Amino acid sequence: MKLDKLLSQHKTALVKRWFDEVVKTYPVDTARFLKQQKDPFANPVGRTTLNGLEAMFDVLETGVDREALNSFLDPIIRIRAIQDFTPSQATSFILFLKQIIRDTLGKEFQDPDVMASFLNFESRIDDLCLMAFDIYVKCREKLYQIQANEMRNTTFRAFQRAGLVKDVPDEDSPGLRLISPTKNGDCNK
Repeated sequence: MKLDKLLSQHKTALVKRWFDEVVKTYPVDTARFLKQQKDPFANPVGRTTLNGLEAMFDVLETGVDREALNSFLDPIIRIRAIQDFTPSQATSFILFLKQIIRDTLGKEFQDPDVMASFLNFESRIDDLCLMAFDIYVKCREKLYQIQANEMRNTTFRAFQRAGLVKDVPDEDSPGLRLISPTKNGDCNK
């Protein structure tokens, strides 16, 4: 039997186990909630993850459509990027699928054609993991940029409240500038 037919036959069990393995990467209480809460409004992380895994499995099974994979992978990685995961923890869940398939279809790999197809399938999984890492890095860069902007704005507002910033009309570049205190502690005005 061909690998694609085997994957189709076992899809539900494979995706369920994949989801279970992803959930195990969370703290125990969170994992229990993600598995038990079926309401998509009460559990958007669980629903997004399960739907994304199902869709990615379908795309991996039929061939690699990078754009489609990216659209399903992106929401999952965005969620994991804002949580307390290292880059490897945030993306390694993709590689879990390899072992899950090996465990489920192990005896079928005695057929050289199935094994060759599986090696090709594993390469697609590896590519998906690299895509996940790229998405993760972009998300983290955006988070750091937001944090830096917020820190700058907070500092600027503090300077304004302290009277250390004043409006300076300038023909070339109108705006605000920091003013420095004089020797006696008063600010230049």
